[in-house]
Amino acid sequence: MGKTTKLSLALAVLIVGTTLVSCDDGKSGAEAAAQQLATAVSALDVGSVAFDGKDAAAANEQLHTVFASLDPQKPAVQAGGLSFDGDNASAPLAYTWKFGEAEWKYTVSAKFKKSGDKWRALWDPAILVPGLADSEIVTKGSQSPQRADILGANDAQLVTYRPVVNVGIDKPQLGTADPADSAGKLAALVGVDPAGYVQQVKAAGAQAFVSAITLREEGRTITNEQIQAIPGARAIPASIPLAPTRTFARAVLGSVGEATAEQIEASGGSLAPGDVAGVGGLQQQYDKQLRGTDAVVIRAQRADLTREQIQSSATDPRRVLFEVAPKPGTPLKTTLDPRLQALAESTLEGVGPASAIVALRPSSGAVLAAASGPGSNGYNTAMLGQYAPGSIFKMVDSLAMFRNGMTPDSTVQCTPTLTVDGRTFKNSEGYPETSLGAVTLRDAFAHSCNTAFISQRDAVSQAQLEAAASSMGVAVEAPKLGAEAFLGSVPGQAGGTEHAASMIGQGKVLLSPLAAAIMAGSVAKGAPVSAQLVLNPDAGAPAAGTTAGSTAPATAPAAEASATATAEAPTTASDKPITAAEARNLGDMMRAVVTSGHAGFLASVPGEPVGAKTGTAEFGTGNPPKTHAWIVAVHGDLAVAVFVEDGGLGATTSGPLLKQFLTAAG
Repeated sequence: MGKTTKLSLALAVLIVGTTLVSCDDGKSGAEAAAQQLATAVSALDVGSVAFDGKDAAAANEQLHTVFASLDPQKPAVQAGGLSFDGDNASAPLAYTWKFGEAEWKYTVSAKFKKSGDKWRALWDPAILVPGLADSEIVTKGSQSPQRADILGANDAQLVTYRPVVNVGIDKPQLGTADPADSAGKLAALVGVDPAGYVQQVKAAGAQAFVSAITLREEGRTITNEQIQAIPGARAIPASIPLAPTRTFARAVLGSVGEATAEQIEASGGSLAPGDVAGVGGLQQQYDKQLRGTDAVVIRAQRADLTREQIQSSATDPRRVLFEVAPKPGTPLKTTLDPRLQALAESTLEGVGPASAIVALRPSSGAVLAAASGPGSNGYNTAMLGQYAPGSIFKMVDSLAMFRNGMTPDSTVQCTPTLTVDGRTFKNSEGYPETSLGAVTLRDAFAHSCNTAFISQRDAVSQAQLEAAASSMGVAVEAPKLGAEAFLGSVPGQAGGTEHAASMIGQGKVLLSPLAAAIMAGSVAKGAPVSAQLVLNPDAGAPAAGTTAGSTAPATAPAAEASATATAEAPTTASDKPITAAEARNLGDMMRAVVTSGHAGFLASVPGEPVGAKTGTAEFGTGNPPKTHAWIVAVHGDLAVAVFVEDGGLGATTSGPLLKQFLTAAG
């Protein structure tokens, strides 16, 4: 190649290289600087950003001071297209802050300067908030609207604001009195732990009011005079969302208290430390609906502005940057009947073990009462308990037998014992000898002959039991209920002794008291009952990351399995609903339980005739084993289930409780 050709190529390379450099002209460096600034401000950390005329650490400290009141929220910041003027450039920064459902959006202009071959951002507080001065910070104010009520049948107020007094030691009012002495006296008066409360009072600041207890105003026996007689003690009037009594439907409704760390994390910014939220039950499941939306006010103000200066100023020295009005919560409507719920609870108040009474209206599925006794220790036994149902499950057996051609008048063999694969089954203690031998299915049902039903195990498959259960509205999902519940589990496959045990409601068969009431209600209705507790579940989305059963105040009592929200055996297309004719046959046999069987004591209940079924289910490894006591009944347009976890026989333990409830229910 000649010298001329080489020189031409060198000139060409030089020209191309020069052209590429002039095309870039430093814009990419400015864009990178703008993007770095946007990313850093989004993280509220500009310590690594190169600023022109401002130390990065000092800028970072000022940023944290400006936005301290908004913690833990952080903005999403996007940098827009740059504009250039020689070695100067500017870019819009679009901010989006989220406070619950509210969004605060604004755009500021960030400036950049080229120094040598690098672009640096110019620090100005106004790149954080429009018009922010160097001496200003941003503050956030919020105010929660009044929490909405939980309503019962006919819009009765179940949970509403009721007057209370917050009783505690107001340390500025102590004077020369000994804080520990006053705290100890107040603790003894109101019944809280003296040592713990004394420690709280001693640890609190000199200006603190240290609450000891909150007392309902209605019916309180501790007077203001008794409280005021203790130096520094005060009773401060207030009102909070409360049910009619401390125990009223507590396991179902839940309560209201300070939001937990888990709730705050799951709320997406709508809850902050110190906020009030639902705890357990419907209060937590429907917290968002009941709580409504807080008012939010974002202001800019001088960093040294005091509360006293704000309050004494003729006009507010702060300027409003963003404001959202409060949105009241929506009342949650339920089907609970206050009178029947209170009656169910009073009926159980003397029962020691875990217990429950559930009452519903078969015609509509409305749950009128779902009471868990004091032995449940705050757990929702009524709706979440999982227990072997014992002989009340013979209602399901009987339906499966009807579908195989039997009737209440069909003959079955009731023997004293029956052995299946080496396991001997027997009838309950005291079974009448007059009902042994060849008896009608009705008589075997009325006296609850275990061996008669187990003898049909070859004619009734496990799959048929599963299908019959779902036909009666149990072991299925509950789309209309609107609350956490367990509606039963009936295995579709079982053989040998397990299938035999299923025929008497044991083995792996599980029901809740709610499911037992649904099963009885389906007989009264002549069609499957679809239970309903919450009437407006879609008025507000349930709180994210929570369930009603996840924060129960106590661990579930001993049961065959832990509570779950959905059934394990959903209805299939092949499971036909119970028919009116099938229900009449079951109703006939349930009536026989009262007229000639174990539940004769219900014959005196006033009003329409009562039909019932008793049940006793063994559990545990004791000898003799402990037993769950069950009874279900229908009485006009009312279906009731009564359960006692460690209760002996259904007829003798749960039966009297049922009679007491039905008689008073009227």
